[in-house]
Amino acid sequence: MQGLTGERTLMRIHLGERDKYQGRPLYEAIVHLLRARGFAGATVFRGIMGFGASAGVHTEKVLRLSLDLPIVVECVDTEERIQEILPELDRMIGGGLITLERARVIVYRPEQR
Repeated sequence: MQGLTGERTLMRIHLGERDKYQGRPLYEAIVHLLRARGFAGATVFRGIMGFGASAGVHTEKVLRLSLDLPIVVECVDTEERIQEILPELDRMIGGGLITLERARVIVYRPEQR
């Protein structure tokens, strides 16, 4: 992880919970792809409310439980590695949004005993 410290690129992939890729949840397929390509890590966040290109509001309110809540997959790596994986992600994502931004990474490790 020492090599991850410094200026890197944060990639956020915005999806819907119902989005699929080859029969399984798209966010799951993306995480497995990132792991297979040797990325340091990825995190999936499930939103409680949001809207996208369709302008339909998706919410987690008790009276109207949505089955298509917003999902965000985040990972951090070098700009080059992020650029290399974008064509694969493009083939997987039918509808969504990817944002890229510079991030300053500081890695903390548990004490070794």
